[in-house]
Amino acid sequence: MRYLTKEWYELCQRTGLHFGMRVHRGAYELDENLFLRLYKRKEKEHIKQERELYNMDPRLMLEHDGQVLTRVDKAFSGEEVTEEDQMVFHMPPEERAHIEKLIAEYDVRPPFDEKKCKEEYIESMEWNFRYKAENLPQEIVEQIADIRVFTLGYCTREIMRQLNKQSAENRKEMERVSNEYREAIVAQNIPDEIHKRVQFHDCTVTELLTGEEVVIRFDTRGGFTNINRLTLVAPEIIKQEGEIVGSYWLYQELYRIDNGYELHVLFGGENMPELIVRCADILAEEE
Repeated sequence: MRYLTKEWYELCQRTGLHFGMRVHRGAYELDENLFLRLYKRKEKEHIKQERELYNMDPRLMLEHDGQVLTRVDKAFSGEEVTEEDQMVFHMPPEERAHIEKLIAEYDVRPPFDEKKCKEEYIESMEWNFRYKAENLPQEIVEQIADIRVFTLGYCTREIMRQLNKQSAENRKEMERVSNEYREAIVAQNIPDEIHKRVQFHDCTVTELLTGEEVVIRFDTRGGFTNINRLTLVAPEIIKQEGEIVGSYWLYQELYRIDNGYELHVLFGGENMPELIVRCADILAEEE
């Protein structure tokens, strides 16, 4: 990757360091009672939210089946709505069957397990404590009296100012690289049709075959396409780093070369795998 690198991706994650943070006058010093009080408050909010999700009846998803829908332009125009302006939404059979399966499971579910919910919340928060300590700028970490209180969303006024400043600087740098990337891609003068063949954002790689062709197959359920096979013709693998199968497609860069294209891909997953392949042509299809 030349622009949308691992470093750029990590920078993107640091453009909202101040999001969800609140100034708390008790955050200036280490106070175990303060931490326990704030933790209990956050834990209670978490349990309430998880209980509501657990008890959400999937029958709600059937409400739109058979509903009469009106064209948006007609609905808000004030004009008379005719039959031609309306349609009845009928849920696809496979979608309804899936919801009915969820309903059957919902009806026999055990009571909400609050003890398990608390245990999972503790594990999550302990991971977050470590993550914050390792990924915040070191000069900010050194000023935090209790990383646990910070992770719960509370900090001093001075640290809040620094978080806002650092987020703005990170966002500025992120946008600078993004603009350079867009300019570089436009300069390649590659047809939109070819670009559309490598749009697999958030699709999970299920298979990677190399040889006379590079073939990548996807589970597209998390993505925005039904195309699930990518073929790179007459390939030359320039870089293959990390465990690509099982990871998910994040970003791509596509460049022209004398005899075809050079595709760069950054994947999400452990250590963020990367693939760079030169090829004569790019094919995409739904199997």
